[in-house]
Amino acid sequence: MDERKRDSMIAYLRHRMEEFGISPDDLASAIAADAQVGRYRSANGESWSGEGPMPQWLKQAISAGQSLEHFELPSEPVSKPPVQKGPDWANDPFAGTPLARSNSR
Repeated sequence: MDERKRDSMIAYLRHRMEEFGISPDDLASAIAADAQVGRYRSANGESWSGEGPMPQWLKQAISAGQSLEHFELPSEPVSKPPVQKGPDWANDPFAGTPLARSNSR
């Protein structure tokens, strides 16, 4: 994804988070909680704590040659992104569109 599209998506997501009352701390907490669900995670979001029988998705990946360590989640907590004082709407590609004027609060 090129930098302009990335910045555009970030601006859109910040706008939507503000619209629904979601703070960056709320998002960071939700991501951290998701990361703690299991010790191993697939690209599809399936997870396993490492206890009990190994799930089928992990057995298949290992038998296909992938290592168990490949699916291991980092043990250190996710760091918080730097706090920004407010959104920067100067380069908002959605400005002037119905999407930007949405008042569904």
